[in-house]
Amino acid sequence: MNISKLISPLFLAAAFTFGFNPGLVRADETCSSPYLARIDGQEEFVYVWTLGVEGLGDGMDKLVTVDVRPGSPTYGKVVSSSSVEGRNEAHHAGFTDDRRQLWLAGLETSRVFIFDVYTDPAKPKYVKTIDDFEKTTGGAIGPHGAYPLPGRMLIPCLSNAKDKSGRTALVEFNNDGTYIATHWLPTKDDARGAANANLADGYGYDARVLPRKNALLTSSFTGLNNYMRDLGQLMSDAEAMKHFGSTMVMWDFHTRQPKKIFQVPGAPLEIRWAWDPKHNYAFTATALTSKLWCVYADDKGEWQAKDVAPIGDMKGGVLPVDISLSADDKTLFVGSFLDGKCRVFDVSDPMKPKQIYEKQIGKQVNMVSESWDGKRLYFTSSLLANWDKKGADNEQFLRAYSWDGKELKPQFDLDFTALKLGRAHHMLFGSSKLGPNRVIASAK
Repeated sequence: MNISKLISPLFLAAAFTFGFNPGLVRADETCSSPYLARIDGQEEFVYVWTLGVEGLGDGMDKLVTVDVRPGSPTYGKVVSSSSVEGRNEAHHAGFTDDRRQLWLAGLETSRVFIFDVYTDPAKPKYVKTIDDFEKTTGGAIGPHGAYPLPGRMLIPCLSNAKDKSGRTALVEFNNDGTYIATHWLPTKDDARGAANANLADGYGYDARVLPRKNALLTSSFTGLNNYMRDLGQLMSDAEAMKHFGSTMVMWDFHTRQPKKIFQVPGAPLEIRWAWDPKHNYAFTATALTSKLWCVYADDKGEWQAKDVAPIGDMKGGVLPVDISLSADDKTLFVGSFLDGKCRVFDVSDPMKPKQIYEKQIGKQVNMVSESWDGKRLYFTSSLLANWDKKGADNEQFLRAYSWDGKELKPQFDLDFTALKLGRAHHMLFGSSKLGPNRVIASAK
């Protein structure tokens, strides 16, 4: 009898994906999908999805590749840059599960640009564009990024074509770019069977999976009517400020059905699941209320959401926008746009985070990406083209730091304005050395 046929593929996926030893020589961003092929050893390149700026260089969005190989003569320097058509409000990006392609999303035009990063990781090559996103998906627009599942990509959106509000959907494509399905976020009028239907607002932002618990968790932001406005004008518009997400949704991952809606006021953004196989929780940060939240399974196995810590002093202006959880689930890095700081929390007890350090990264900061071994962190500066600061405060950079558990120390600093590249937004790690394919479960 072939015993392997009796073992659940899902069990194998969970055991392999979540049961590995963080001490192994296997690297990646700690926020990556559990289905993503891993890098062997240290990251070699950082890919930066960059917003074009009118009058700066060619003015177009571009994929910028930076060499981060220790000892390389081009360490800390741009080694390639590939522009795409126009300015699309470049936002987030994601690899396919086999790490052969990188999908780059545009929030304004709803285009998705696909690059080959496997043939020559130092020089990604443009492959094609998904330019009929709105029509194909049935009206979902504002693709936030691309999250790898087995053989397909999950794209959480921010808006819809009808009224450009925050009502939106999750969309799936095959790795070859063929459309599969659209899953609309639950609303009060159509909660799709989810508990706490009275809380449903239909808003979306991030989407992350915990396969061993059959859990898909989504967060919420705002629609195109808001995210394409000037930030100062938006914040002075009391009515517009009412149209931000205040929910997270737990889904049945296999059926793609929403199961429970949580009230999480203040636009919960990035989601980071814990990695330890015994840790059934995820963190998020709310941009408008400056709080850390934990979504966790209680003693009865029921999912709950709880405000667990403040992030800075809201009166001084914080706007936490990105978080990165260490591979051992002990340390959480929080990047805050308005004050330009990174705050570091000890989250060994996820219900009682304690701030242990903070560092001024710049006059504004957006994304933070941490290496798997916890020794290197990278930061970028741009949030949204019309939300970035003005004048001298509009620093645009990629900055690298080392982390020894106590202090962030600068390693290199790239000025994207001086280099005529644009506004540095999302980062992903690249390498010529990938690990073997892993056993994975079907995403269906």
